[in-house]
Amino acid sequence: MTAFAALHRPGSPLLLPCAWDHASAFALAGQGFPAVGTTSLGVAAANGLPDGASATRDETLRLALTLGSGPFLLTVDAESGFADDPDEVGEYARQLAAVGAAGINLEDALGPPGRHAAKIAAVKSAAPGLFVNARTDTYWSGDGDPGDTARRLDAYREAGADGVFVPGLTDPARIAELAARFDVPLNVLHSPNGPTLPHLADLGVARVSLGSLLYRRALGAALETATDIAAGRPTVGTSPSYEEVAALSGGRQGPVCRP
Repeated sequence: MTAFAALHRPGSPLLLPCAWDHASAFALAGQGFPAVGTTSLGVAAANGLPDGASATRDETLRLALTLGSGPFLLTVDAESGFADDPDEVGEYARQLAAVGAAGINLEDALGPPGRHAAKIAAVKSAAPGLFVNARTDTYWSGDGDPGDTARRLDAYREAGADGVFVPGLTDPARIAELAARFDVPLNVLHSPNGPTLPHLADLGVARVSLGSLLYRRALGAALETATDIAAGRPTVGTSPSYEEVAALSGGRQGPVCRP
């Protein structure tokens, strides 16, 4: 079992924050998070590209190259692999592993489950040590059909997935059912309206991802700060100092908590 796989413990889930650049990743690691993911929305938006359209292949790999040697375990959101050809997805995964990534997240985008299973198998062949988190979008952009969800995840597990991911699923009973069904870790996306982290732990979840939430909150804080200053109101919240951010940009970790 790899060090990254060992962090996935049902009942004591890995809370996975997701970064969009070098500074955000190192700042999160500096707060004690042993693993950091990337957010496809954050990477896409930061580069002026659409999310979920296979437009950020190079940008994602470039970010992985800057983060893969960091003092944390890195898992990369690679959308649906940035290609339909399983061999191309496998080669991309090999490149991610070569720069230090410990995991990859692959979404099916509600496409043919056989094609997604073939991508997973190709990744496990090209980069056997890479933790493959197989995501189905049945609850994220589909109708949440439990039968379709189970069939898809069964196929992905059979293809070699190391974990299964169902973003958009918030029903406690269904979460517990899926956690008990599979012999690999269940990953869910944190939802402000869903179960809390302790509740998800009780349900048997092994990984809770924050997805694009931190990027969106950071953008929201920036907008609030600008509008508060424009309106003559005092600003609230915390801001790292110039020196702290400069240190993060140089790859040195430090506390990022002073106002």
